[in-house]
Amino acid sequence: MRLKEIKLAGFKSFVDPTHIPIPGQIVGVVGPNGCGKSNVIDAVRWVLGESSARHLRGETMQDVIFNGAGERKPGHRASVELIFDNSLGKAAGEWSAYAEIAIKRVLEREGASEYYINGIHVRRRDVADLFLGTGVGARAYGIIEQGMISQIIEAKPEELRVFLEEAAGVSKYRERRRETELRIGDTRDNLQRVTDIREELGKQLEKLQDQAEVAAKYRSLQDALSNTHQLMWFVRKQEAQAQGARLARELERILVETEAENARLADAQKRSESLRVEFYAANDRVSKAQGEFFQAGSEVARLEQQLQFLRDSRARVQAQLTQVDADLQQCEAQLAQSEASCEDWRAQLTQADEHSHGLAARVAAEAERLPVAEARFRDTQESVRGARDELARCEQERQVQATRREHADKLLQQLEGRSARLQQEHAALVAPDGAVLSGLRAESTEVDRELQQLRAALERDEAELPGREQTTREAQQSAETTASRVTALDARRSALAALQARLARGEHIKAWLEQHGLEGHRRLWQSLRIEQGWEDALEAVLEERLNAVAVERMEPGQSWWRESPPAKLAIFSAENGAEAPRLEPWQGLQPLLAFVRCLDAAVAAVVPEWLGTVYVAESAEAALELRHQAPAGAILVTREGHVFTRHSVSFHAPDNELHGVMSRQREIDDIGTQIEAEQAVLNDRRRSADEREQALAALRNRIASLRFEIDTAQERAHGLELEILRLSEQADRTTQRGAQIEAEVAEIGTQGGQESEHRSAAQAELSRLEAVRAELTQRMQEAEAAYRLCEQEVAAQRQALQEAEKESQAAQFTQRTCAQRIEDLQATLQNLAQQRARLQQQRAELEADQARFDEAPLVGELQGALSVRSEREQALAQVRDAQQGLENELRQIEQERLGAEQRLNPLRDKTNDLRLKAQEARLTEEQFEGQLAEAGADQGALRAQLEKGVRSSHLNADIVRLNEEIAALGAVNLAALEELTAARERKIYLDTQSADLEQALDTLENAIRRIDRETRELLAATFEAVNRHFGEMFPSLFGGGNAKLVLTGDEILDAGIQVIAQPPGKRNSSIHLLSGGEKALTALALIFSMFQLNPAPFCLLDEVDAPLDDSNTLRFCALVRKMAAETQFMFISHNKLTMEIAEQLIGVTMQELGVSRVVAVDIEEALKLTEKQAA
Repeated sequence: MRLKEIKLAGFKSFVDPTHIPIPGQIVGVVGPNGCGKSNVIDAVRWVLGESSARHLRGETMQDVIFNGAGERKPGHRASVELIFDNSLGKAAGEWSAYAEIAIKRVLEREGASEYYINGIHVRRRDVADLFLGTGVGARAYGIIEQGMISQIIEAKPEELRVFLEEAAGVSKYRERRRETELRIGDTRDNLQRVTDIREELGKQLEKLQDQAEVAAKYRSLQDALSNTHQLMWFVRKQEAQAQGARLARELERILVETEAENARLADAQKRSESLRVEFYAANDRVSKAQGEFFQAGSEVARLEQQLQFLRDSRARVQAQLTQVDADLQQCEAQLAQSEASCEDWRAQLTQADEHSHGLAARVAAEAERLPVAEARFRDTQESVRGARDELARCEQERQVQATRREHADKLLQQLEGRSARLQQEHAALVAPDGAVLSGLRAESTEVDRELQQLRAALERDEAELPGREQTTREAQQSAETTASRVTALDARRSALAALQARLARGEHIKAWLEQHGLEGHRRLWQSLRIEQGWEDALEAVLEERLNAVAVERMEPGQSWWRESPPAKLAIFSAENGAEAPRLEPWQGLQPLLAFVRCLDAAVAAVVPEWLGTVYVAESAEAALELRHQAPAGAILVTREGHVFTRHSVSFHAPDNELHGVMSRQREIDDIGTQIEAEQAVLNDRRRSADEREQALAALRNRIASLRFEIDTAQERAHGLELEILRLSEQADRTTQRGAQIEAEVAEIGTQGGQESEHRSAAQAELSRLEAVRAELTQRMQEAEAAYRLCEQEVAAQRQALQEAEKESQAAQFTQRTCAQRIEDLQATLQNLAQQRARLQQQRAELEADQARFDEAPLVGELQGALSVRSEREQALAQVRDAQQGLENELRQIEQERLGAEQRLNPLRDKTNDLRLKAQEARLTEEQFEGQLAEAGADQGALRAQLEKGVRSSHLNADIVRLNEEIAALGAVNLAALEELTAARERKIYLDTQSADLEQALDTLENAIRRIDRETRELLAATFEAVNRHFGEMFPSLFGGGNAKLVLTGDEILDAGIQVIAQPPGKRNSSIHLLSGGEKALTALALIFSMFQLNPAPFCLLDEVDAPLDDSNTLRFCALVRKMAAETQFMFISHNKLTMEIAEQLIGVTMQELGVSRVVAVDIEEALKLTEKQAA
């Protein structure tokens, strides 16, 4: 691919949309320092995927957006587009079909970068993949920036290996290897997770085995604990009943004592109220006398305060008069001083006026002489400037002619050497074999066809993968949901079965049943089933017979006839009776027996006998209406269990442990049916999930295999493409180069004649200009002498004028100072006169105020007020004594009342306490009664256990012991068996998954080894070729010497590369001992050696010739011109010799500060303009 054009907008200093055409093979970019030339190289590196701001000479990636300059506002968007000519179809992948490829990168200030190829939004990786293995990229050797030459040659061995990999075209192998390593990492993570799950599952299986054993023990302890709790509640209930009776007797005694104390308290309160009325009247008399006393005291205080204020005011006026006299004396002194100062400043002002007038005349005279001297100075200055300009023009023309002569000499030498090299190159040209090229093209077409088939298969499988994964997850979730339902149902069934089993064991008569060998016999409810809704009806009719024990026969000699059981118990046998006839419906009512189903023959013979006269009614109202019409001995029962006969009704309530036994048994049967159905569904779903997981694993393995085959095919296709490209380009280059060499040789002859003529003309013009320069030099020296004399005269005149102006300004300042001081003193005199008048007026007012202060009238009033206050104080003492007597008597009676109340309070508190305790005993009795009823406890059986010797004092200890044993069991899993089965099935599935993952891991590791083997072979071949080219190119650039590359390790995949270079005549031990120019040439030799092996489509060079002298620059230019046959070059340079090899020059300017623009530079027009100026 060839770079055709670069488009920039908003990128760094290129704020305006800029198009840079690149029509030729060698294009130079020129311009002054700081104009933005290197930004063109940065733009190419940026659009190729550079993500480091440091490599773009910035701090952040936002720095590539124009940041404002002068009146320009900062930009918000930067974009760069590279347009390539792909008419030969050498682009990689699907882009080879396009004749032109445009790569674009856009960055918004608020967002991330976006990449486009031919207008299609792509990833950064897609752009990198397009140039993989071509030497072009953000960090590849196809772009060499400022300072990069020294960095390459001084780089670490590991860093140089990156350039070798790019030259070998193994970048794509490295990328594929990285992807495979990521897959290996994912597979190992998955395998590790599966292994961890398997280990955890194994531990879980062991735990579940132990939990199943613990669950049985837990149920046994729970049953014992429940019975002990019921015994404890029964004991507490009896204790509460006894406590309540005792408290009722004590409360009655306390109430009698309380009534007697209440009578004594009422008498004391009556006498207290009578005295309290008299005491309140005495209080009123004391308050009145006290108010009159306080009024007299207030009057005395008021008069004393007025007298003190009069005395204080008189003293204050006297002090103010003294201060005013002192202020008047000070004011008179200041007036005299200010008048004297004013007279002195008037005299100084008169002297300053006279001096200022004399200096003004002197300044005017000096100012008239200065313009005359300045006019003479300007005339001489203009003469000197004219002479200098003529001499500079002559010198410039002389340098131009000298440069042209030197340029012509160098160009003639270059043309001779170039002609010899071209003829030698023409003789060495060899074309490749066409048959080999045709065979490679046919093989490449076949590989591309296979690759398309593999990619189509991969796309189909990858499109199918998300759906397979989703269906697999759904199947697994469905199986887990069903398993959870089965576990929950089984746990519910186990809990219900435990309740039924405890009822069947008959804990309260268990010992009696064991004693008589009846503990294992079936109960009646275990052999009965009834339709839903009629369970309470059956329980109400059968009552304790529902829990009847079945025996084969009942005979007088059996032991249980002689010893009655400790609780109610029914025993039945069907030995003497056939099945009773079933009742027919009566009055539309069905017999209860019609809703009952018997599970064995014995029960079928007994139950009809017990239910033979029982009919069902849908409601109590219907039963009430029909009971009078019922046959003799008939019973009507409702759904709620209410029993109606002709003369009675019995309302049903759940009052014993048999309540709910039928509904629980039916629920157990229903749950068993549900579990069977759910288990069948669970097995189907687990089987479906396993099948889908196996299919998903097979699909993933097939995708991995296809990816590996695609990678292999791509590598093979790329190798064929590179070989075809190399041979095709070699054939084209051979033909093109032959014609080009012949044309260049002819052109060299023409250029040599023209340059000889140019040299002769430049030499003649140079001799003429030497004579002119000598004459102009003499004229300029004479003009400079006159200029210096005039300059001294003007400087002296200006100095005199400045001194006169300074003295005049000083005199004027003295005038202004005197006038200002006089004005300030006059204002001060006026203020002092006003202050004196104000003080005199203030003194007269104070003397008038002093005459008004007389204290005699106030002293008389004060004596009268003191007499009145003494009389009222005596009257207040008398009424206070009377009040104190009443208060003492009232206090005595109040003490008697308080004593009665104090005796009542303990009685009241005790009464309340007894009532609370009685209520507490009643609540306690009700609480334990409720707990016993809720637990369905048989209180008669509990009473019998206590009577048999169960000690209530040991019950708490038994509860603590049982709780400790239950707590010692820890968490109990009642569904351990089901979980154990599910865990075993899960482990089998995980074992299969682990085997599949290990197989996939082996496949990926084999792929890694194959990639490493092929990469190692390709790198070794590339290293040998680059080393050979480097050894050949180094002497051609240096004119001798030797250089080579050395591996720093035995394994080429991770070994570094060390450069050893020795220019002619030097035996340096390290490359760091070379000069800057030698290092630059060595680096260029290394880079161009890689180009010969794997030529990049284009190469960008940014001032790489800066450290080179002229001779080395000529060698560099010759090498670039030679390699331009295969690679397109764009360089930035300030060296004229480098500029000469460019076929086109692109000028970059910055006329507007901070804004770069591109200008066209026509080399032919530039040469014509130079020749015209020289003529």
